[in-house]
Amino acid sequence: MSLLSNLPSPAADARLAALTEWLQGSGLVDAASARPASEDASFRRYFRVDVLPEHRAAHGATLVAMDAPPERENVAAFVKVDGLLAAAGVSVPAIVAQNVEKGYLLLSDLGRTTYLQALNHDSAATLYAEALSALVKIQQASAPGVLPEFDRAFMLRELHLFPEWYIGKHLGATLGDKQQQELEKVFEAIVANCLAQPQVFMHRDYHSRNLMWMDEGNPGILDFQDAVYGPITYDCASLLRDAYVAWDEELVLDWLIRYWQHARSAGLPVTKDFDDFYKDFEYMALQRHLKILGIFCRLNYRDGKPTYLGDLPTVMEYVRKTANRYRELKPLVKLLDALEGSAPQVGYTF
Repeated sequence: MSLLSNLPSPAADARLAALTEWLQGSGLVDAASARPASEDASFRRYFRVDVLPEHRAAHGATLVAMDAPPERENVAAFVKVDGLLAAAGVSVPAIVAQNVEKGYLLLSDLGRTTYLQALNHDSAATLYAEALSALVKIQQASAPGVLPEFDRAFMLRELHLFPEWYIGKHLGATLGDKQQQELEKVFEAIVANCLAQPQVFMHRDYHSRNLMWMDEGNPGILDFQDAVYGPITYDCASLLRDAYVAWDEELVLDWLIRYWQHARSAGLPVTKDFDDFYKDFEYMALQRHLKILGIFCRLNYRDGKPTYLGDLPTVMEYVRKTANRYRELKPLVKLLDALEGSAPQVGYTF
């Protein structure tokens, strides 16, 4: 299927037309074979293309073209982090060709099967062990000053997506002064914990949709262009408290203990007491989940992507269970009870 076959004219999508021309000029692939490779919550698009026969020995049967509009996506960051992760010894796409200025990359193909598709009760222990082992390698390669910092302003900016998009837009509610103050106290407690944690390289979206199952070298790691330098528990929280797949708490605890033991033996700066590490993990996961509630609602109401609303219940269950376990976080549960009990029903926007 041609990349442009579903369009009324090339002018209808100038970026796709320009990408096709660039792919043809590479001399590596059959540009007319391009077809969608995956969906993405961002403005990036991916297309799988057939490699010309004379180049298959070097690049395999297919490559993946990435279209990332430079005014909306940071392609230079993708290239930089790709190099950092490759140097750390984990599996990331090789960059076969690039035009950073225009936002086009041609990448090696890590396959078609995500962790989300491959995970089941038989495979989970092995797949998570491999993902957590790769995470330790990434964290061992950490150095300050290389990536942007996941600092206080960054965390609060993400947290405030929750009242803006989940409370305000999705629930159609307005916070009173006292409610706003209580929510800000919760935010401050979360941020204080996260800022006190040891800092390492942080993927920021290390979860089942961004990890690929491969025949060897698991996992293949994608969507890392937003990597920062931040709390050591963040990527564990992203992986083990995944918005797209939930596991029994006993399993999560076992996997997290194994990671903690591996990280300690590897010399990473995790806390010596696992109970302290687990609390850090919970606070970090809560920061992420409150952000996700806001982002999933924004994807629906602003960007016309309603699919993510189906994952809200999983994320909200994480939020409520975590907040109920800590005294300084319990006001969040009371706030949710008050808002969701009286909020008008807001439907999907298609």
